[in-house]
Amino acid sequence: MAIIQMTNAVVLLMAKELKEASKKNKAPIWSRLAELALKPSSARRTVNVSQIDRLTKDGDVIIVPGKVLGTGGMSHKITLCSFSISNSGAQKILDQGGKILNYSELIKNHPTGKGVTIIG
Repeated sequence: MAIIQMTNAVVLLMAKELKEASKKNKAPIWSRLAELALKPSSARRTVNVSQIDRLTKDGDVIIVPGKVLGTGGMSHKITLCSFSISNSGAQKILDQGGKILNYSELIKNHPTGKGVTIIG
């Protein structure tokens, strides 16, 4: 018996918009993010705030193609876009003066993807 992977309509729409942004802005990062969005949820990463803190510096703009959890602390300000985030993770980012954006806002603010890093 074959296993059928169901993909959420919201995820399909997000992937379509990311691919369109990639073509329009000649920005491969959005196409890569679309590919990651379409992976099964079990293949997506879970990243803790402490890991993000270690891998970033003040002012970085990052995407986590998975879930951000609130374990650990954040010592500087970042701009974050993720597929999912816990309340405690969001609060720790915001407490340091950081921003949390959805993918549409991130594309609008960084159309070419320059200066945006994928973590996870």
